[in-house]
Amino acid sequence: MSSLAWIDFDEAERQRAQRILALFQERETRDELGLGGIRDSIADHLFPGTSTIQTRPRYMLFVPWLLRRLEGRGTTTAQLADEGRRLETALMGSLLAGGETIGVIGREAGSRLKRLPSSVYWAGLGAWGVRRFPGSIDSLFETLAGRDRLRRAPGEGSADAQVHALWHPRMPDPPEDLLERATFHLTADEAEFLVDCLVATHPTALLTLLAREGDDAECDFIWMHPHFSSFPDRARRLVRHGEMFSGLMHGASLLYNLALSELRQREEWIEVYRGRLADWSRELDISYIRAWSLEEFWVAVQHPAHVVLPASRRFVREWRDLVLEQPTQVGESAAALRLVEERERRLKGSQSRFTNRAVRDRWMGASGVDRLNFRWNRGQMYLRDLAHAA
Repeated sequence: MSSLAWIDFDEAERQRAQRILALFQERETRDELGLGGIRDSIADHLFPGTSTIQTRPRYMLFVPWLLRRLEGRGTTTAQLADEGRRLETALMGSLLAGGETIGVIGREAGSRLKRLPSSVYWAGLGAWGVRRFPGSIDSLFETLAGRDRLRRAPGEGSADAQVHALWHPRMPDPPEDLLERATFHLTADEAEFLVDCLVATHPTALLTLLAREGDDAECDFIWMHPHFSSFPDRARRLVRHGEMFSGLMHGASLLYNLALSELRQREEWIEVYRGRLADWSRELDISYIRAWSLEEFWVAVQHPAHVVLPASRRFVREWRDLVLEQPTQVGESAAALRLVEERERRLKGSQSRFTNRAVRDRWMGASGVDRLNFRWNRGQMYLRDLAHAA
């Protein structure tokens, strides 16, 4: 039975749900060639607080709503952690009961889930200012466990002040049936609150600007956005840089997969990657790559949370130089293959697929083959849910 069998409303909503499902079927980009620091710097500028393992924006409210239920329990840290897991597991069932099947964290694993929604969203909650508590989730449990002691401590309001500071003071109240029948549909007040949090914490981020406008445009990549020309100058420049970087380095990822396919002697894989490399070469606009300023790119992608190592910069520069020299022969270039192989070997050491046959034999034929989109798939999901709040 299709996972969309529960949908029995109008055609427009059915198609919207199918598009959402397609986003969750995308493979997570693997960082085989050490480009993750650059990729994540761009993504955090454009879509702060998001991550590839997040699903829907209402979890930004679900998590604090559940954790606030633990306040005043007067129990131990371990007991609070256990109760928190029980509540998050109950939320899974509530979402399923509410008819949600797309984006429910733990839908398959159930109570065996290793990474709870609170863990998935913890950093994002802090980045958006929904979470005011500065520590880890384990530190939060320790703080809540000591609430009774704080109440007995001298000083007016010592306990209440510390507990109140855990979450944004204007956070909307949860629905009464939160753990009985929940959905991902945001109310207008909830969406307004989340957008206000973005405005307060990331006023110039592209995610914030699009969220304020209620933009829910659909496209495969952010540089294909129908309103791209109206983006602010800084955002438009960064998106263009991202487009250049994504397009250029996609070839290196395809060559990496082709080289491994040849080592595995898998003709069907070899044919696929040779075809994809040929398509990439034809579609790459060499004039744009030639005019692209790497110096400006490195300045644009600087982010306080990420460090781009000199070796990464060197790899990007050398790959670009090789592509400019022989754009249509990269797949047959010994120099290009050597550059990619040496990069992977330095990164992986003894676990390199080029030198460790046992590791290579476990390779299933695809690693990091999708073009980098800098979390636009998640940003698009968030914008869609915010725009359709009611």
